[in-house]
Amino acid sequence: MLLRTKRLTLRPVTRDDHATLLAHWTSPQVRAFLFDGEVLSPEQVARAIEETPHLWLVHDGEALAGTVALRPLEDLGLEVVYSLEPAAWGRGYATEAARAVVDHALTTLGLPEVLAEVDEGNHASIRVVERLGMRPFETVEGLLGPMVRFRTLPINEERA
Repeated sequence: MLLRTKRLTLRPVTRDDHATLLAHWTSPQVRAFLFDGEVLSPEQVARAIEETPHLWLVHDGEALAGTVALRPLEDLGLEVVYSLEPAAWGRGYATEAARAVVDHALTTLGLPEVLAEVDEGNHASIRVVERLGMRPFETVEGLLGPMVRFRTLPINEERA
């Protein structure tokens, strides 16, 4: 499903987007806090496309700004994940795109909550999920260090 915000268009990823995703996700700056720093192979990108039904390319006009997705976080539920091109950093695009996907998940998909898992040292992403109204609920050990898990507040708490 195509999603739009004031400044962004979120278009569902197709197999035809493989080269775009490969270039984006293997950029050293983009992957700093993604995939535990691992450089994904073309096969891993193809598998991500096939196994992530809620994956969008984020565009600002014609330019690729990044990606946003919903994917399983262990057996806890779906988490929102995002990545931005360095040229798109600092413009509020991560918050804007993630908010569109979280709203879509809570309304259209009817999920009771959305999760996020952020490297403890990724202060920019922690600010993003906090702007989305998410609150931390636990810290777990990740491959490269502590990961803070966040969840959306129930709708009745958000409005209180």
